[in-house]
Amino acid sequence: MATRSSSLRIGVVGFGHLGQYLVERILTDGATVGLTLAFVWNRNPAKLKGLVPDELQLGDLSSFANRQCDVIVEVCHPQVVKEFGVHFLSCCHFMVGSPSALADHDLNENLHKAARLYGRTLYVPSGALWGGQDIQRLNDSGALKALFIRMSKHPSCFRLTGDVLSEWTEGEGRRVLFRGSVAELCPLAPNNVNTMAAAAVAAGNLGFNGVRGEIVSDTALSDYHVVEVEVTGPDGFSARTVRRNPARLGAVTGSATYNSFWNSLLVCKGHGGRVYLC
Repeated sequence: MATRSSSLRIGVVGFGHLGQYLVERILTDGATVGLTLAFVWNRNPAKLKGLVPDELQLGDLSSFANRQCDVIVEVCHPQVVKEFGVHFLSCCHFMVGSPSALADHDLNENLHKAARLYGRTLYVPSGALWGGQDIQRLNDSGALKALFIRMSKHPSCFRLTGDVLSEWTEGEGRRVLFRGSVAELCPLAPNNVNTMAAAAVAAGNLGFNGVRGEIVSDTALSDYHVVEVEVTGPDGFSARTVRRNPARLGAVTGSATYNSFWNSLLVCKGHGGRVYLC
């Protein structure tokens, strides 16, 4: 792994808004923080032209091992985690930018096993989750009794499967789209509930089935997303946080989440065969 005289080699899988941000930060600031870009892959390679140096573009993701990465960061889609997650961990540490994929119990178990087998770390970035480390500490002490997360966004910011939000009109106000377990929510909104998935990872004793979530469409939220977290512990203990994350209309990811991902990447120094919320 990296020392003061060497850098962590980072592979970035996905070149949407978040992927572009991370690539630009690594190319601009990586030398000062010990990070080097090893490759960038995107489902549509044409989007890399003129933005990523040719020698850093990876055409075939299955050849990732040739780039000898220390950490691969997925910011693409849960399907990539399903297809390549175990393979990534066989060669390097892996940051799951789409932790909604971990709602699949078998995939979650296989990734945990691979991390232990190969002595790698499966990193789960906190993203827009506020207080994730506190939730994890409460969970690890056995004191976490319940966890609820509500995510409210302008309807243009949701990317849902099925017809849950097939039609909406500006000015319609607030509408609860779904309330249930995070395990049920993840396949419904795989691109929108990664914050909830990160919370389910932090609350490992409750898991994806035990953590409850709610997604709300609200046409009044034209400038930001709202993430509310309610934690319940023993003897009447409770805590509630409300985070307003600035976001443009139509944006899946709030602007403050970009820097949160960058900060998560900075702590990827290897933690030895475990899952690590960062």
